[in-house]
Amino acid sequence: MGEHQACVKLSEEKLIPRADILSLLRTYNCYHEGKNFQLRTREEDGELILEGLLNIYWGLRRPIRLQMHDDNERFQFHRLSVAKKLPGEANNNPLDRPRASGSSGSEVSGEEEDSPQLLRTRSDASFMRVQRRIKTQTSENLQRLRTHRFSINGHFYNHKTSVFTPAFGSVTNVRVNSSMTTIQVLNLLLHKFRVENKCEEFVLYMVHESGEKTRFKDGEYPLVARVLYGPCEKISKIFIMEADLGEEVTYDVAQYIKFEIPVLDSFVEKLKEEEEREINKLTKKYSALKSMILHQLEHKALHSDRV
Repeated sequence: MGEHQACVKLSEEKLIPRADILSLLRTYNCYHEGKNFQLRTREEDGELILEGLLNIYWGLRRPIRLQMHDDNERFQFHRLSVAKKLPGEANNNPLDRPRASGSSGSEVSGEEEDSPQLLRTRSDASFMRVQRRIKTQTSENLQRLRTHRFSINGHFYNHKTSVFTPAFGSVTNVRVNSSMTTIQVLNLLLHKFRVENKCEEFVLYMVHESGEKTRFKDGEYPLVARVLYGPCEKISKIFIMEADLGEEVTYDVAQYIKFEIPVLDSFVEKLKEEEEREINKLTKKYSALKSMILHQLEHKALHSDRV
């Protein structure tokens, strides 16, 4: 068995020994026992492949654009009367069901289709179901349906411009495998929600509880990284962010993030005092050296005059 077959890739440059991955995987699946987030393994050309659901949290600051049609739709939304304003599927879409008051948009659901925080476009089959269902709706039901369709976790979807901002910190998931790169995972997520924005506009970050934030390189494998960092998302989460707004935060910087401003100010004052001490120490040192050099020059000048 070759070196690559005995390892699992974290990136093109870094390989993780197969035995280490399997050990981490046992811990990962034990943590998710009884849930749909356990990962499966399979062999492909002698290579170990992990596959399963990967949670991704929305960390976008700007609105994104959703497609008004999918590839199979050729009708105009104004032909649907009430349904024309609804960018999602029929009532079988979990986001269309009324939420209990006080429910959080960041709850992690056990099913792949229960946790997305964006609505997707309809397929032809779902369009026919919507048409049949609309005929049986009462005025009260239609009003309630419109209310729930326009608001998702407190953020309102503009059906005229197809612009939407996902609730920051809310979670969705995609089914991926360990051979899928960062770019492939991003494309899959955007395609799942029919997002029109280009993949190049977004990046993935691993955000730690400490505040440390590491950007996934295009050639890295997010599912492998998830297993390496462990299953507990209170400790670390994968976020999707804008490519031009996100920035990495090192561990050294992250350890200061949670301090209050007065505490940070006191740190700055201490550093200034230490800086002043170092400046004075260096000034005295080089002043002494300067005096010694000048003294030697004067001594040589006097000796030359005598000669």
